[in-house]
Amino acid sequence: MEDTAADIAALSFEDALRALEEVVRKLESGEVPLDATISLYERGEALRKHCQARLDAAQARIEKIVAGPDGQAASVQPFDSENGH
Repeated sequence: MEDTAADIAALSFEDALRALEEVVRKLESGEVPLDATISLYERGEALRKHCQARLDAAQARIEKIVAGPDGQAASVQPFDSENGH
């Protein structure tokens, strides 16, 4: 559990999400000692922030893709848009 912020930053979104899911499973089991629970919670929060940052970056890239050739927004679709431009 000694993963540093740099180690987490190097994870892909999918790997970070899997690690976060594992942290949640361990915390929900109720079988982790208190000190380990605190460390797990801190790691989970760092993983959550990393995943959110990766999602935010993906959203920004998607919004750039639908920008016109002059750089002006021709149309910006919400990240969760069903139209999928």
